[in-house]
Amino acid sequence: MENLPIFIKYILTAIVGMIPVIELRGAIPIGVFTFHLNYVEAFICSFIGNIIPVYFIVKYIRPLFDFFGRWKPFKIIIDWASERATRKIEESTRLQNFAALGIFLFVAIPFPGTGAWVGSLIANFLDLPPKKAIPPIILGVITAGIIVLAITAAANGGIQYLLQRN
Repeated sequence: MENLPIFIKYILTAIVGMIPVIELRGAIPIGVFTFHLNYVEAFICSFIGNIIPVYFIVKYIRPLFDFFGRWKPFKIIIDWASERATRKIEESTRLQNFAALGIFLFVAIPFPGTGAWVGSLIANFLDLPPKKAIPPIILGVITAGIIVLAITAAANGGIQYLLQRN
C-alpha cells in the first residue's frame, strides 16, 4: 500500500469515509495506519468522504426507499434502517424538541450506530430541510473526527512506544 500514489491514497480514504457504519470513524485510522497519511490528510480525506452522501440522504432518501422498497432484499435493509432511525427519534424527546442539537450530539459521539448516515436519516424522518439538517451534521462529523483523530494519535503513539521498547 505504501507504493500507491498519494492521490489514490486520498481517494481510497475518502471512499472508506463514505461507507455507512465505517464512515470517518474507520477512515481516519485506515488513512493513518494503512495508507500512511499524516493526521491532517487522513482527517480531511475522511471528512470529505463522510460529508458527500449527507445532502443526498437528507434530501432524497425517502423517494429512494419508496422505489427500492418494492423488492424484498432492499425492503429488509430499508425496514431495518427506517426502524432504527424511528426508534432513535422516539427514544429521545430531546431529539424531538431540539432537533439540530440532538442531531449534532448524535453524530459527534463516535459510537457504533451513530454517524452522518444515521444522523441524516434521522433528519429526514424529522422532516428537517437540508438548510437546518446539514450544518449540525457537518459540525458533528468534525467533532467526531477530532475525537477519532486524538484516539488514533494516542494509539499510534502507544504503538510506537511499544515498538521502540523492544
